[in-house]
Amino acid sequence: MYNSKIIGLGKYVPENIVTNDDLSKMMDTNDEWIQERTGIKERRWIKEGSEDTSAVMGAKAARIAIERSGLSKDDIDFIVFATLSPDYYFPGCGVQIQDMLDMPTIGALDVRNQCSGFIYAISVADQFIKTGMYKNILVIGAEYHSNGLDKTTRGRGVSVIFGDGAGAAVLSREEDTSKGILSTHLHSEGKYADKLIVASPSISHWVPEIIEAGEEDLSYFPYMDGTFVFKNAVVRFSEVIMEGLNKNSLKREDIDMLIPHQANLRIAQFIQKKFSLRDDQIFNNIQKYGNTTAASVVIALTEAWEEGKIKDGNTVVLAAFGSGFTWGSVIMKW
Repeated sequence: MYNSKIIGLGKYVPENIVTNDDLSKMMDTNDEWIQERTGIKERRWIKEGSEDTSAVMGAKAARIAIERSGLSKDDIDFIVFATLSPDYYFPGCGVQIQDMLDMPTIGALDVRNQCSGFIYAISVADQFIKTGMYKNILVIGAEYHSNGLDKTTRGRGVSVIFGDGAGAAVLSREEDTSKGILSTHLHSEGKYADKLIVASPSISHWVPEIIEAGEEDLSYFPYMDGTFVFKNAVVRFSEVIMEGLNKNSLKREDIDMLIPHQANLRIAQFIQKKFSLRDDQIFNNIQKYGNTTAASVVIALTEAWEEGKIKDGNTVVLAAFGSGFTWGSVIMKW
């Protein structure tokens, strides 16, 4: 049995910066209101006319991650792509990456677990490598939220939160089982699916019905019961982090770096306080990018590594919670 190890990271965000003041021109909101509730100051939204999509951004991040890994695209054995905003209803973005990067006819898998998508994708890749099926796997998280948001006062509770972007990681076989990914932990609770949801399009509510319903049908815009999601998130974050630590006989003080899903700065601050972590033991960048869902953990991980905040031998914890509900954690020795 092998371990898997991240050997390359990359990120890409659109150039277009949308500040809270910019949003106040579209809807009844303001900078103070948004920062107080979310911690977000600005986010990146794809500009109209740009070539960027979830797959295109994913490919841009992937090229950086592959180059940094020291491998070539032909060394990659498999692709796992996490997103809630694919370019097409089907096929998924994974096969687009295979084509965009001109890779051999390797397998490509799409993961639809929203905010915890990258954690789930990492877990899948980890298992493929642990069992010896593949040696090098490209894992991508990418989101194009801005084109599907209700950018009016009606939708402000959700629309101010989300941003666009992508991140990628190359996982490779590690024969030293004391290094790399030590364990992953995944959970779900589907009875709360309607608390954070985009209900359409779906087979039960297909395109003709949406067209006929007109502007009054809000089922194709994101809906979130924010208070309920927050209350569940802080509990599940704590549980799944402790589950990972206990599995590996680690304590809270053993965490060198926690990378939480960038859903809300208030959630991250709650977890930091609960685990008695110093500011240098947790990394947040939601202030700059908003919630990029499946891309948020890998973008934050990439930035933390780029800034020298993650070093060899560090115990790094990744954790996420989101729609589904689904949540999970990854414990790794860098």
